[in-house]
Amino acid sequence: MTTAWDIPMNPLADSTLPPSPLTAQIRWGFKLFMNTPEEAARFSPNKLSCNNCHLNAGQKEKAMPLVGIAAIYPEYNKREGRLFSLEDRIVGCFRRSMGAVRNDAIPENHSPEVLAISAYLAWLSRGFPVGKSPAWRGHNVIPSHKLLPLERLDALRGEELFKEKCTNCHGQDGQGVQIGDKKAGPLWGPDSWNDGAGAARVYTLAGMIRHAMPYLDPGSLTDEEAQHIAAFICSQSRPEYPHKSLDYRVEPLPPDAVYYGKRKQD
Repeated sequence: MTTAWDIPMNPLADSTLPPSPLTAQIRWGFKLFMNTPEEAARFSPNKLSCNNCHLNAGQKEKAMPLVGIAAIYPEYNKREGRLFSLEDRIVGCFRRSMGAVRNDAIPENHSPEVLAISAYLAWLSRGFPVGKSPAWRGHNVIPSHKLLPLERLDALRGEELFKEKCTNCHGQDGQGVQIGDKKAGPLWGPDSWNDGAGAARVYTLAGMIRHAMPYLDPGSLTDEEAQHIAAFICSQSRPEYPHKSLDYRVEPLPPDAVYYGKRKQD
């Protein structure tokens, strides 16, 4: 089966899509994905877009691609301990990664923006079997036997590596550098993801860094280097997710969920 990164897909340029309300939603969903703060301002008070984590419109291999992802839902979510629909997952990203909890306007499964992004992801999932996880899913991880204990991670070493490997795109202050019409999203501070987001987990972030970064030379960092960089980024200040007490009440608290403090595991 041809993957999206072999032949990049853009619904704005897809002449096979018939004029219809669904086509309009797919195309708006693509725009929302690429420029979330502008297209979904009420749900995106920070400066991040979906595209900042799921690179190239969710179609870059080893950068958490979303091709085929709609076919796996509904799926059990360990963090909230319940079954998730695709729309639940999008709402969670708005609340945790885009900081929608700061606003009075809280995204819901039936919100127009949520449904439009769902339509775009369904379009990316055409032809994939329902209930079967895509072969490329879950590859942005560091093997368990390569994970360093948290106490061995060195944020100062991570800062050195960040300055050496990451500042061309992310800047010394981690807020992103403007390169043409593109800018990397802020990695910490008030305009970054909050401390309830998936990227706020050290090992999760390290896996993203290890396989997708640096952008022009992905995979060039070692497992250990990626973990030190993640420890540095996670040591920086970021907005607080106000509902963390509701997370991990069914499943054990992961050891790298550092922003959850020393809460006793159930």
